[in-house]
Amino acid sequence: MKYWRKLDQSDIRKRVFEALNENVNFYTEAIVGVPASHLDSKVFFSDASFLKDAPFLSSLIHNPNHIGCHTLGKSESFFSGTQEIERDLIAICAHDILRGEGEFDGYVASGGTEANMQAAWIFRNYFMQEMGLNADEIALLASSDGHYSMAKACNVLGLNLYSVQVDDDQRSLQKVDLDRAIAQLKSDGNKAVIVVVNMMTTMFGSVDQPSVYIEALKSADLPFKIHVDGAYGGFFYPFSGEKNIPDFSIPEITSVTLDAHKMVQAPYGTGMFIIRKGWMNYAATKEASYVEGEDSTLIGSRSGANAVAIWMILSTYGPYAWREKIFVLQKRTDWLEQQLKEKRIAYFRQPSSNIITIRAGHVPHELAEKFVMVPDNHHAPKWFKIVVMEHVSIERLIPVVEGLV
Repeated sequence: MKYWRKLDQSDIRKRVFEALNENVNFYTEAIVGVPASHLDSKVFFSDASFLKDAPFLSSLIHNPNHIGCHTLGKSESFFSGTQEIERDLIAICAHDILRGEGEFDGYVASGGTEANMQAAWIFRNYFMQEMGLNADEIALLASSDGHYSMAKACNVLGLNLYSVQVDDDQRSLQKVDLDRAIAQLKSDGNKAVIVVVNMMTTMFGSVDQPSVYIEALKSADLPFKIHVDGAYGGFFYPFSGEKNIPDFSIPEITSVTLDAHKMVQAPYGTGMFIIRKGWMNYAATKEASYVEGEDSTLIGSRSGANAVAIWMILSTYGPYAWREKIFVLQKRTDWLEQQLKEKRIAYFRQPSSNIITIRAGHVPHELAEKFVMVPDNHHAPKWFKIVVMEHVSIERLIPVVEGLV
């Protein structure tokens, strides 16, 4: 591990409060030109005694704005302390979790949807600026199990969406359908492709193999860039013990989405976008001239407290305790899988994942409602999923298994 260390709580508190002290202090300093302040003091009290032992809550109240991308160089100097924590967080994720070598850029986004759109935005602009293409000559290619943010990105950015069907039982990409989709997008006049590879889909936990896309697109002589949607699996699958992780160890992968508000149990609004050095400039907004360092992010202003939250959680565990956490969830899922086998229940599980998706015919309506088993489609469900999170104990799973038919 290059950057990820387990720290005790006193060290974590010290680091965060030192960072807050490096930021501007709206309570004590004469800051008159910035359209920002601490949280409203009539509602959120800064002098509560417990705050001295609550670094995250203190970060919320101090309200640092992390507008921009702080791995690029210049950023708003008012919040330099917590920006440094965000840079450390990006390094941990890029190198120690996603096995990257070299330099990376990134930021804490509002979630996986924004991070996926950020990738599509950057690659669209790259193809437009470097190849002279129009947006309607650029395709976004993804699995039919992919997240709906792909459709949203195409709608907003004017890209053409092409979907590759997966095997209904194994949830793996169908090579024949990939070849069909590539032939169709070429026929439709697309001259470049943005590929989105799944690292554990939201519904099935399924994982795409980037090599399938790489070989097919090289054979078709189409320029492409690959983004990995690891919004669910980015903090899980690299620790699952499986091989062939779609991460930065694969040269063709340029960017990755992570979501800390899923497996990391950080507050909502803690997605992450990480990309190899040299690509963020394709999203630079020169018009943001009043922002020191300008802005290359889709979201603009964002809470620095969210970066502090993720860093605190990862630093509390360290890499080895985090691996143990994932191991425990895997073992609970192993138990659930064994129960389903014994009851002859039809299901899908990506090897070593903590999501099991069950054929709808085995799930009575009342059971799905009682235990909030999410369907693949609320109008005509074919599957219902169980996600084994920290609060999903075996004791809570037993009545679910008993209710399956």
